[in-house]
Amino acid sequence: MYEILVKEDLAPVTKLFEVRAPVVAKKAKAGQFVIVRVDEAGERIPLTIADYDRDRGSVTLVVQEVGKTTMQMGAMEAGDHLATVTGPLGIPSEIENHGTVLCVGGGVGIAPIYPIARDLKAAGNTVLSIIGARNKDLLFWEDKMRSVSDELIVCTDDGSYGRKALVTIPLKETLESERPVGHIWAIGPAIMMKFCALTTQPFGVPTIVSLNSIMVDGTGMCGACRVEVGGQTRFVCVDGPEFDGHQVDWDQLLARQRIYPEQEKLAVEQWEHECQCGNGS
Repeated sequence: MYEILVKEDLAPVTKLFEVRAPVVAKKAKAGQFVIVRVDEAGERIPLTIADYDRDRGSVTLVVQEVGKTTMQMGAMEAGDHLATVTGPLGIPSEIENHGTVLCVGGGVGIAPIYPIARDLKAAGNTVLSIIGARNKDLLFWEDKMRSVSDELIVCTDDGSYGRKALVTIPLKETLESERPVGHIWAIGPAIMMKFCALTTQPFGVPTIVSLNSIMVDGTGMCGACRVEVGGQTRFVCVDGPEFDGHQVDWDQLLARQRIYPEQEKLAVEQWEHECQCGNGS
């Protein structure tokens, strides 16, 4: 069992969990993920490693409550235990000195972009960062991103905090300024990553995205996480999760993410009903 050491509310539907997982923490690197089961009968869900502490033997996971299992995990507290935390999985981010890099995090994607930006800074890069969310309440880790960035731009869609803009606007402006950006990482909802890749493609700057396809086993055996990259079928769990954003078939990825809306809705309704019955109401 994997003890939850710390739980923190980052936003209305976004929770941080620091989980005791010493074997995972010992090997974890930026860009990797774990497969979590909340209980022995639970489904397996992939969660990107947002941070790790090798001395403490813990990993930090940031969870957005979007379905039954993430809502169930969101109801847990420090001192509770997860059934399994398997990892680290996936290929780590390729951290090199590119000179100047740009890191873009949207919504919950701010969590996985942080360790990448931190490691890029440690490798000697000048780190320009852009983070954004729909509104002020959904933003988090501004201070952490600022601490690893030479420059940070904060955006909200509705203008409730920072600059009123989608992250693609300052992204395009930075590239149009002809600053010598050597590499870009963009992580967030698939639609955001798609438009970041479309924005950077005319400038020819390599753009890495971290894909969030449907996943089951996390070892490349089930094929559920398959995506088309450069006209070839790739598995996010073992070939990624990071890929060249200019080569991803975004329309296929977005379509595959919408395969099970009815099943997801029923799972949430059943879980909520079970919770109500368990409370005697």
